[in-house]
Amino acid sequence: MNKKTKYNLIGLATAVLLIALDQWTKALAVKHLMNQQPFVIWDGVFELHYLENRGAAFGILQGQKVIFLICTVLILAVLAFYYNRMPLEKKYQPLRVVGVLLGAGAVGNLIDRMVQSYVVDFLYFKLIDFPIFNVADCYVTAGAILLAILILFVYKDEELGFLSLKKKHE
Repeated sequence: MNKKTKYNLIGLATAVLLIALDQWTKALAVKHLMNQQPFVIWDGVFELHYLENRGAAFGILQGQKVIFLICTVLILAVLAFYYNRMPLEKKYQPLRVVGVLLGAGAVGNLIDRMVQSYVVDFLYFKLIDFPIFNVADCYVTAGAILLAILILFVYKDEELGFLSLKKKHE
């Protein structure tokens, strides 16, 4: 097995595990939180609170299943394209992690939307009244933050040349 295939399989296996974890936590939320009072972890700060979100972040685009499907498939295609183009050097491993996190988060919520027409959310930071979210949302947020840090502080422009669609003229 060549190195590229190995990296791709490791990324895929990791994404599958992350998606399984997301789906398992959502199943637990349905089983233990649905039609129940919120479960307080830290009074006034954090609680588990069941919510069926039929929209996107902050409840926007309610009931737009087809739009979510199209956008998610496009995002996954772009992620797969760039993941596959990524150089094999070790210094690009953090970018591979970003791809896996973003992909797993997108698929985790897509599964909910396609199967149930809503996403199960259950994590609530009451202290700041932050919108209720789930594990897949954590993956996307962590991936986006890591991506911003990598682009701003780690990689030089020339190290990200593989992201360009322009042909190199030699």
